Amino acid sequence: MYGSLDISVSGMVAQRIRLETIAANIANRDAVLDGTGNPNPPHRKFAIFAPGDPAAATPAGKNLGVHVAAIAEEVSEYRKVWDPGHPLAKPEGHPDAGWVYYPNIDPVTEQVNAVEAARAYEANVAAAEAAKALVAQALRLLA
Repeated sequence: MYGSLDISVSGMVAQRIRLETIAANIANRDAVLDGTGNPNPPHRKFAIFAPGDPAAATPAGKNLGVHVAAIAEEVSEYRKVWDPGHPLAKPEGHPDAGWVYYPNIDPVTEQVNAVEAARAYEANVAAAEAAKALVAQALRLLA
């Protein structure tokens, strides 16, 4: 009975982390500097899920639920915007002179992923509520 709650809770935690990653992507969509202030735009990040719970107390419990195994970076071409007046535009003599590099983050894709993650979170909440109601009904029958 508690296994179903563990599965739903692990799904909610995983989807929350996925939503946080998506929110960070949307927030960094127009960033052209890295964390140290150098012109190096961030890459799009995404959560990689894996089955089981590595923090489970028993070996049998490791097969229940899901967890975020890693937050990976999508390494692809930067989005280039022609803006020769921008202070971070590539200088003359560079093959991409006048172009500014932006992250490879598509806001439409991120929004679709956010809706999908929110729906998955809601499904896990509904499953947890159903398991909770089932336990409450079983306790009423025993009393």
